[in-house]
Amino acid sequence: MAEGRRKSQTRVVEVPSVDNLGHRQPQNLEMEAVVLGALMVEQDAYFQVAEILSPESFYDKRHQKIYEAVRDLAARQKPIDVVTVVEELDAKGCLAEVGGQPYVANLTLAVNSSAHIEYHAQVIQQKYLARQIITLTSMLQTEAFDPGVDVADLMQSAQGRLFELSQKNMRTEYTQIDPVIKQALDQLNIAAAREDGLSGLTTGFSKLDKMTSGWQNSDLVIIAARPAMGKTAFVISMMAKMAVDHKIPVAMFSLEMSNVQLVNRLIVNICEIPGEKIKNGQLAAYEWDQLDKRITRLFGAPIYIDDTPSLSVFELRTKARRLVSEHGVKIIMIDYLQLMNASGMSYNSRQEEVSTISRSLKQLAKELNIPIIALSQLNRGVESREGIEGKRPQLADLRESGAIEQDADMVCFIHRPEYYKIYQDEKGRDLRGMAEIIIAKHRNGAVGDVLLRFMKEYARFSDQDDERFVPYTDDGGGLISSKLSPEEEASAQSPFDQLPDAPF
Repeated sequence: MAEGRRKSQTRVVEVPSVDNLGHRQPQNLEMEAVVLGALMVEQDAYFQVAEILSPESFYDKRHQKIYEAVRDLAARQKPIDVVTVVEELDAKGCLAEVGGQPYVANLTLAVNSSAHIEYHAQVIQQKYLARQIITLTSMLQTEAFDPGVDVADLMQSAQGRLFELSQKNMRTEYTQIDPVIKQALDQLNIAAAREDGLSGLTTGFSKLDKMTSGWQNSDLVIIAARPAMGKTAFVISMMAKMAVDHKIPVAMFSLEMSNVQLVNRLIVNICEIPGEKIKNGQLAAYEWDQLDKRITRLFGAPIYIDDTPSLSVFELRTKARRLVSEHGVKIIMIDYLQLMNASGMSYNSRQEEVSTISRSLKQLAKELNIPIIALSQLNRGVESREGIEGKRPQLADLRESGAIEQDADMVCFIHRPEYYKIYQDEKGRDLRGMAEIIIAKHRNGAVGDVLLRFMKEYARFSDQDDERFVPYTDDGGGLISSKLSPEEEASAQSPFDQLPDAPF
C-alpha cells in the first residue's frame, strides 16, 4: 500500500429520511401496521413471517419494539394478542414509547385475517434491504471522497460488506420431497450407465475413485498436509489427469505460485523431466526430444489458472461464476486456503476469518453445483508425536480453525512416511516412494487409506501400477523411446515449430 494511504474503516453514516433530491427512505408504514395487527389477530401468524422479518426490518421505531415483543412471546410459547403484547411492552419498560395501549390496540382494528401476511412481510423486508444498501453506498461514497483511503482496499471492503449484507438476508426455501426423489433417481441412473461406475468426476486415481466414487458436485473437499508432503504436486497430478487425459475443464487458483511456476510444475509432471532442469534449462538432447513430444498434450487443455495473490473469498466467487458460465469449468482447486482472506468484514480473530472463508467455499460449491478442492496447512502437532501412528495426521491437526473440518464434506490428508524415515508399515509393506491418501472424513461415504506412488523429481502422484509414462534414458548408444505409442509419437507435431522462440 502506498505510503500515507490508510485502510478503509467502517464508519457510521446517518442517512436522512429525505435526501437532497427529495427521495424518502424506502418504507411502507401501512403494511408494517397491517402485519403487526395480523400477528395479534391470529395466533399462528408469527410463524409465517418469523424467517422473513426481524425487528430491524421495520422502519418505524415503535413497530420495531412491538415486533420484538411479539418475537419474545413466541420464543416463550406464550399467546400473542393485544393484552399479552401490551403486558410484554410494559414489562420491558417501553409501553409509553410505542404510544401506549391505545396505539397497540388500534393496529388490530383494520385487520380481518392474516391471509396476505407473508406477502406484506416480504415487501417490508425488501424496503429494509433497500435502506441497508442506501446506508452502505452512503458510507462508501463518504470514504471514496477521502483522499487518504486506498481505493483497492475500499473495493475489497465494499465486496465484503455487500456479501455480509446478502448473507444476513438469505432465506432458506423449502422443497417438497417428490422432485428431489426424481433428481436423486436421475443421478443414480446416470451413474449406473457409466462404465467406470462413478457418480462424480474422476480423481484420476483408480483406488481413490473406488473409495470416493469421484469428486461429487456441491462438495467441499479439503486436502491437508504438512509442508513437503506434496500437496501442490497432488493437485497438479489430478489436474493433469482430469484436464489432459479426460478433457474435464479445471480452474486452479494459485495463491502461492505464479502461473508460470505452476505451468512449469505441470510440464515437469507431464514430460517427466526433473524440475531443476526445467528451471535452469540444462536439458540433454534426449530430454529436449522428450519435452518436444509430450508437451503437445498440454496445448489446448481446458485448464484455467488464476494467480491473484492474497485472493479474497469475494473475488473468488465472482471469478468462479464467470469460469463456470463462460468456460464450463467442472471443478475448482485452490492452493491454498490459509492464504485467502475475507477482507471487508470485521473479525475478532484469524480463526473467525478462516471460518468465514471455509463456510463461503462450501456455499459456493453448492451454488455452482461443482466440487471445490481446497488445500490446507496442518499445525505442528504432527512433528511432536512419535511412532508410525503418531506421524499420521488427524482432524485435530487442521490449522487455524475447527470450522474447516465442520464445513468440509471430505477431509483428506497426504502422508509420506518416508519423509519421517519410516520405511515399512505395520504390515511389512515397503513405503519408500509411497504416499498415503488418508480419507479422515467422508460425509457421504467410507473413510480409509489409499496408497499412491510419489515421484518427487517429477512432482507427480500416480497409481501403484501406473506405467504409462517411463522416462527417456540415454544408454550411450542412442535414444530409448518412452511408452507413448508409435502412432502418438508419429503424430506428435512439435509446438516449437509454430513458435518464434523456444520457451526454454
